[in-house]
Amino acid sequence: MSHPEPTPLRRRADRARQVADVLRQQVRDAGYQDGLPGEAELAAEFSVSRNTIREALTTLKTEGLIDRGPRVGTHVVQRKYDHGLDALVGLKETFKDYGEVRNEVRAVISVPAPVAVARRLQLDPGVSVVFIERLRYLGALPLSLDLTYLAPDIGDAVLAHPLETNDVFALIEQETGRRLGSATIALEAVAADPHSAATLQLPSGAPILMLERLTTLDDGRPVDLEYIRLRGDRITMRGNLLRSDS
Repeated sequence: MSHPEPTPLRRRADRARQVADVLRQQVRDAGYQDGLPGEAELAAEFSVSRNTIREALTTLKTEGLIDRGPRVGTHVVQRKYDHGLDALVGLKETFKDYGEVRNEVRAVISVPAPVAVARRLQLDPGVSVVFIERLRYLGALPLSLDLTYLAPDIGDAVLAHPLETNDVFALIEQETGRRLGSATIALEAVAADPHSAATLQLPSGAPILMLERLTTLDDGRPVDLEYIRLRGDRITMRGNLLRSDS
């Protein structure tokens, strides 16, 4: 059996990227509770030079995940919270194991539906919809800025309840007597505009996760359109994928 010719040695930056990816994953999985191993041990584990390890660790330090010092070693200073992508749940349900989620309600108004919003909610253009803006905290940490458009009958019913402590999803099910059915999502990284960055306590231009989600009831009726800005430095999106038979 013939074997492919070995490729040329990669640049140190390429090898450092490979190391950083594995270490980042281990940090996400709550590894290194007592601090990361020393440079020599990591170099042996990954079969790279200590300079490559230093470069990988510098990357993680720049991301804010670890800190390093000559007498304190290398330790994790910031862990991320997992946000699942394979279940239709609100933020309060998502982070119930991490602490209390509370909402700062920044706006609740009735607005004429923009054409794109009306189309996605299957409403006539210009029909009034309920718009809600919330800054959502986990403890004292601002995690997401949520902009929500609700179909008018759903929105009016939801507003009969305090939004500071309730998930909109739970209120929709309670008021309609129906289960939520499904949602379509789009997720992309965007640079935080100055106002959003200040609201989420991030540097202007910092990368954030922009989640667009259209949620329907179990009968297929679309009722909730959201534009959610999530702190990419504190949230990891996770999901399980299945390969189809087709």
